Formats: sequence, structure tokens, C-alpha cells
Amino acid sequence: MVRGKTQMRRIENPTSRQVTFSKRRNGLLKKAFELFVLCDAEVALIIFSPRGKLYDFASASMQYTIERYRMHTKDSPNSNNTVEQNMQRLMNEAAAMMKKIETMEVSIRKLLGEGLGSCSIEDLQQVEQPLERSVSKVRARKTQVFKQQIEHFKEKSGVQPLQTLNNERQKLPYTDSDPSLDVETELFIGLPPERRQKNLPSQK
Repeated sequence: MVRGKTQMRRIENPTSRQVTFSKRRNGLLKKAFELFVLCDAEVALIIFSPRGKLYDFASASMQYTIERYRMHTKDSPNSNNTVEQNMQRLMNEAAAMMKKIETMEVSIRKLLGEGLGSCSIEDLQQVEQPLERSVSKVRARKTQVFKQQIEHFKEKSGVQPLQTLNNERQKLPYTDSDPSLDVETELFIGLPPERRQKNLPSQK
């Protein structure tokens, strides 16, 4: 029976992944031991399981083999190249970060109204739009807080809201022709009767 070719990708099933790890680990340790015995090679093998458990094999002292490896890589020309590459990468990252910081500082100064002399119409619109949105949000929140404080003050002081007073006032009875509200008045046009008698000409 011909076995199918195993695809080199992560096994999604946890049980199958653990079984495969155990088999491959034992096979790798066996191969390391055979390499040491058959070829008189100095072999050091370190394996950490997905759960962090350590499995290792060393034909000699593990510490001695690790120190020997460090000394070899320290004197290797490739080591210097690796250090230089890391330094260049760090310098590039630092330069990119400084550029981002400078761009953010320019944007902050524009939001504060500074350094606008060299801005075009498009630049000014880009600065104006976020400011308008921010001001709108601040005003809406300010109005909301102000209303909450007024309601809290009314509840604390026992003052009824204006809408409640208007509703109660509308419930009171009201008539246009209430007899108790009628007032009798007498309006005289001209002189009083006494003065009219005096001012009349005497008949001879």
C-alpha cells in the first residue's frame, strides 16, 4: 500500500497534532543518537513541545556544546554581517519613526492654528473638517450635561418643571362669562347734572 505525501502545514486537529509530535520527536531523538554513535559526531538536540515541555539529547555536555557553538558563531564572518544588518534595520526603523513623529507634530501645530501660512486651500479644509466635527461633539455633550444639571437641581430643590406647571394650569376650569367677574360701571359724558343746572341761562 502506497502512503500519500504528507503536506507540510500545521495540523488543525489537536489530537492528531499531538500524536504526530510524539512520533516525530522520538524519531528525531533516535536519529541524533544514531548520528553520534555511527559517525562519532558531537550532537546536541533541544526540543520544546507546544506546551513548553523540554526534550533534549547531547552526546557530550549540553552546556559545553552550546558554548562551543557560541564561540564558533562569534568568530564567523557571517556573524558580523548579521550584526551590521540588524544595526541598519534598527537605524531605518528609527528614521521612519522620527519622520512619523515630525508629521504628527506638524499636524498638531496646524490644529492649534500655528504654521498655517504655507497651507493651501485643500490643506486648510483638511484641518477645518476634523475641528468642526470635534466642536460639534463638544457642544452636544455640553448641552446634554447642562440639561442633566438643570434636572438634577430641580429635583433637589423641589421646583416643578415648566412643562408640568403648564399642564396643571390647562386643567383649571375657565369660562368667558363668569357673573362673579362682571363689574358695573357708569360712564358720564359731559358735565355733571349740578353744573348743567348752574350754567343754563335764566329765563326772564
